[in-house]
Amino acid sequence: MKKIAALLSGIFIVSVSFSQPITLEDYNRAISYFRNNLAKKTIWNISLTPAWLRDSSGFTYTIQDADGTHRKKYDFKTGAISDAPDEPTGQRTWEGSSRRRNEEAASPDKSQVAFVKDYNLYLKNEPSNEARQLSTDGAKNYEYASYYGWGELIEGENGERTPHFSVNWSPDSKWLQAYICDLRNGKKMYLLDWSIDSLYKPKLLSYYRGSPGDTDMVYMTPVVFNTATGEAHRLDEFRNVNTVGFEWIPGSAKAIIYERERGYQKVNLYLYDPSTKAKELLYTESSPTNIDNFNYRLVSEWNQLIFTSEKDGWKQLYALNLKDKKVTRLTQGDYYVNDIGLINRKTGDIFFTAKGKEGTNPYYDFAYKLNIKTRKTTLLTPEKENHEVYFSPDGKFLVDNISTMSKPNRAALRDGATGKILKELSQTQINLAQGKTHPLPEEFTTLGRDGKTTIYAAIWKPSNFDPSKKYPVIDQTYTGPHTYMFPNGFGKALGRGNQALAELGFVVVAIDGLGTAGRSKAFHNVSYKNMGQNLLDHVIAIKAMGRQFSWIDTTKVGIFGHSAGGYDAGHAVLEFPDFYKVAVASSADHDFRMEKDWWPEMYMGWPVDSSYHKVSNITMAGNLKGKLLIVHGGIDENVNPSATFKLAEALVNADKQFDMLILPSQHHGYVGKASDYFQKKLWNYFVEHLRGVEPIWDFKLR
Repeated sequence: MKKIAALLSGIFIVSVSFSQPITLEDYNRAISYFRNNLAKKTIWNISLTPAWLRDSSGFTYTIQDADGTHRKKYDFKTGAISDAPDEPTGQRTWEGSSRRRNEEAASPDKSQVAFVKDYNLYLKNEPSNEARQLSTDGAKNYEYASYYGWGELIEGENGERTPHFSVNWSPDSKWLQAYICDLRNGKKMYLLDWSIDSLYKPKLLSYYRGSPGDTDMVYMTPVVFNTATGEAHRLDEFRNVNTVGFEWIPGSAKAIIYERERGYQKVNLYLYDPSTKAKELLYTESSPTNIDNFNYRLVSEWNQLIFTSEKDGWKQLYALNLKDKKVTRLTQGDYYVNDIGLINRKTGDIFFTAKGKEGTNPYYDFAYKLNIKTRKTTLLTPEKENHEVYFSPDGKFLVDNISTMSKPNRAALRDGATGKILKELSQTQINLAQGKTHPLPEEFTTLGRDGKTTIYAAIWKPSNFDPSKKYPVIDQTYTGPHTYMFPNGFGKALGRGNQALAELGFVVVAIDGLGTAGRSKAFHNVSYKNMGQNLLDHVIAIKAMGRQFSWIDTTKVGIFGHSAGGYDAGHAVLEFPDFYKVAVASSADHDFRMEKDWWPEMYMGWPVDSSYHKVSNITMAGNLKGKLLIVHGGIDENVNPSATFKLAEALVNADKQFDMLILPSQHHGYVGKASDYFQKKLWNYFVEHLRGVEPIWDFKLR
């Protein structure tokens, strides 16, 4: 009997040790690591952003110390750093003429001014002010020289949308390009704003937005006018929901037209001659999945287009000769070019950043210079760390922020030709009591679902970490697929806010599985039409952590995310209900068929097929076993809250218990008191349901 009593006593002691109540001290410690508090009180000079002076004499920047924020100036000629006057708080030079700037556009030779009246495009001569009408069929909702803005909210049942004006003059002033904005059949999405104190009925808001597969959308058609004769050439073949790019070639009366066909599986570049109304196909590229990373720069001095493409398996740099259409690959290797940072048209140097070339963490960015004549590529930032760089406009200098997620930032000025460090500008300063250190995340790697590809994760542990204990795990997710989560730099690691959450008794992780961005095209393609499996590598990675670390409790796994990450979080407890036990899904696109058109059509394909239904959280609502909190801003015009309400209805119909929070005054991102309220709600949801203890509400984040 005594042995049984002792055994029961031991079991009781063990269970209590893993269910210790949370204290206000724990919350205060978490608050001290809250990202807003860190930046103001504890960690200074997380990164440095230069403001290049227009006269090319130097740049200004700000640093922070115990006395506050100070603006400094670096002089290229002398190498001296001096105090710089604060920036003026008055109007910028162009703001005083904003009416003319927004409603009229003068030709390059200043002889004519384009403007719109009654939805038609006009020209008037300077200085006589004599006007000529160029278009005659313009009308409300069929509007010349107009466009519709992203997130442009229209108030009331018959409200007027914000007027817009935009034209594109040819360099010789002989041609004028504009778009016809055709809203006649465009459908809207709707919102109700319940948050206005002075109203006792909700305000109706609407905005033009198509969903995947829709045809009743806003269409944009390019049109070009001969300014001498008034003749119009409407390019109806480019009428599309994806506005084509139109760029005049300097020193020429010709233009480049950039077309992305719907579905994002094909791009075309054309040379257009308005004098003959002819277009010539310069380049076309297609993909069986999608084309997500095609960007170009026109360099008329070289008669070339420099562009990025993943057509050979990795995002690389290419040159397109406008005369003979020859395409030359400029960079060689299995690495990912982020984008073109700067082109020096005189020296032939192309500055760019890339990741995965230097045999270290594939998410670290490095800066390079490629010469178009010699094809020589020069590494400008050799340290095996992440480099967040800013190139000076002439390419002679770059400011380099050097860090990793666990190594604080140091900012340096480098020579643009050699990469040599010319001046150390600042270092991150961490202000802690003597003997204390700031906890930093750790890197973790394992193999992905294919059994051969290394995937990367970051792990945050509480500052009072005890390796003899077991900690519940929380997965911070955003599987993109247009981005990645690994915090390659010190500022990104702090910005995640995960250290604060870890202080409440958790281990927090961020994982990039197959299907996310920044690596090979094959790596990225895994998620195409398959986003319902984006978390599979997260499950694999967390299980691998559990095998390697005794302090990881893989029986208690939670997850949270926002927007596409909110979809992940909701999907986690529906697709993997026996693994993920608690989820907080905020501002989520729970069903891609209810989303904006471009994002799902890029990653789930077009036309819409059964794969959309298969990955919908709404159609999987009956799978819920764990705890789920769904959150949305009431006036979110990015991800409309309708899918969150529809998921709630599906959960009710499936007789599933869940929690829901609507923040009536909030858009896609939460601000002010609503942001703090949500943060507290998120923390406490995991404290109560994953850690299993009674949370505390009465604390302030700031």
